[in-house]
Amino acid sequence: MHVHIHHEPDEPARKALFKALDNEVRVTWGPEPGKEADYAILVSGRPTAELMTASEHLHTVVIPFAGLPPGTLELLVKHPEVVVHNLHHNAPATAELAIALLLAGAKSVVPVDRRFRRRDWSDRGEHEHAVQLEGRTALVIGYGAIGRRVAKVCAALGLEVRAIARNDHPDPGHRLHKPEELRELLPKTDVLMVCAPSTQETQGMIGESELALLPPDAILVNISRGALVDQRALYDALKQRRLFAAGLDVWWTYPASRDEWGDTAPSDFAFHELDNVVMSPHRGGHVKDTEVRRMRALAQVLNAAARGEEIPHKVDLKAGY
Repeated sequence: MHVHIHHEPDEPARKALFKALDNEVRVTWGPEPGKEADYAILVSGRPTAELMTASEHLHTVVIPFAGLPPGTLELLVKHPEVVVHNLHHNAPATAELAIALLLAGAKSVVPVDRRFRRRDWSDRGEHEHAVQLEGRTALVIGYGAIGRRVAKVCAALGLEVRAIARNDHPDPGHRLHKPEELRELLPKTDVLMVCAPSTQETQGMIGESELALLPPDAILVNISRGALVDQRALYDALKQRRLFAAGLDVWWTYPASRDEWGDTAPSDFAFHELDNVVMSPHRGGHVKDTEVRRMRALAQVLNAAARGEEIPHKVDLKAGY
């Protein structure tokens, strides 16, 4: 079985891939299809039209991360004969960052750290700059690979956990609710963890009226996509201290290229001026061995395909995830 990978992995990642791959899998890589464009599976997060049409044997695209970039979705819907799958190797790391953002916001870790670096001990014995999570209620929006992990850790911290899920899950361990119940749940939600995929239905789901329903001193964490939360409404709620804190790893504006990484504002609003926001540049799934983990997960998918087994993490293009 021939597999073409759009971008060449680095040396450690290549070694991890070939160590885990079955002998039946033949791999090529590069931005061009190559002379022998007979691949059955294409691995690419942002495939080109040429890569999609070069091989008449193409039946599967593996997006080597979670989610669907907008341009990719638009291209893939033009090829209904091709099945699409995601990788979820980054779910544990992303869930860990979600919890880190929650704890940093709840304990005001960033502003306290800044003051203490200036030898300012004023936060010692200060009660207003931290909230206790145990005994409070968390609502996890999205109960996928990341959301389930977030819910589990929140429960371990002593939070009562509820989750919003579009689909039923066997033995979830937490109370599951439908998306239509969101507004009913918000007044009893002290911690709002946004983990849902970005779709037409979820974009803008947390706006001014939804934020107004949250109790005082609520905390919001978003590790999904910026578009799920209205940026103006969130900024106003934080600036006016109607929310205790927010932890954000996803944003509304991104650099167009690496050349702009040094000077691109992530929002139309000055979140960086607020001391009750923990800011992170969309790095939740990135850890030291991310690429090795990605290749190991990819090998599992490719081996399953080569053996004729069911491939996990199929994407529903109509639903957007």
